[in-house]
Amino acid sequence: MGSTTGPSRLEASASRLKSALAALEIAVARKVEAERQQAVVQKQVDALQADRARLAEDLDRSADRVAGLESVNREVARRLDLTMDAIRGVLSRYES
Repeated sequence: MGSTTGPSRLEASASRLKSALAALEIAVARKVEAERQQAVVQKQVDALQADRARLAEDLDRSADRVAGLESVNREVARRLDLTMDAIRGVLSRYES
């Protein structure tokens, strides 16, 4: 009896060890894949953040340009009004 239970216990232990090692290999492979995917996602996040920063700077420059153009537009409109008033004044002197 003692000799038959010995090898079967050893075989059972070896089988459990093989199963545990296989499970460990699967867990390690999953962990490596998860870390690889995380690195890919992090690179994408970094690229999106860089794009966002660049777009924010572009937007700020565009907003500044619009403000400058609005200021120039107001000045041009004011000068046109003055010029039209001057032309009307000259015309009214010659029409009378």
